[in-house]
Amino acid sequence: MIYSAAALVCALIGTRYDIREHRIPNLLTGSSILAGLLLHGILGGWSQLGSSALAGSIGGLIFALFYWAGGMGAGDVKLMIAVGCLMGLAPLRVMLLATSLSGAVIGLAIAIYRGQLRQTLTNVASIMAHHGREGLTPHPELSLANSQTLRLPFALPIALGCAAALWGG
Repeated sequence: MIYSAAALVCALIGTRYDIREHRIPNLLTGSSILAGLLLHGILGGWSQLGSSALAGSIGGLIFALFYWAGGMGAGDVKLMIAVGCLMGLAPLRVMLLATSLSGAVIGLAIAIYRGQLRQTLTNVASIMAHHGREGLTPHPELSLANSQTLRLPFALPIALGCAAALWGG
């Protein structure tokens, strides 16, 4: 429980930065990765240290795929590594599932609020077709490089995923 609570605190701080400054500081993510590894190693020994490193690697790799495809910032990837290292393997599945679901719901809510649901769904289909043809290369128009696309501060769904892991996992 202490591990998931620490991950939630990290994600909430990251959310504050992501919403206000559209970035997540390296100081937060780097120190949280180190804290997670140390906490698991000190309290649980080599086995938990390995679990912490593996959880950070799994979460980071999954989110890195979205980064390489042009749909997510590097700060989100580093935040996912940090919360994975803090949380460890046991609650990771719940956290990843809750993060994905909350990200989809919040993304749809933003699209509806901005009156762009139809365009957003068309864009998602276009992005999926592009990646089916071109692999992980960013879409030429529908990526973070285009400042006109809708943005979701993804630290918020990560925080919601951490909360789900803390209270339900």
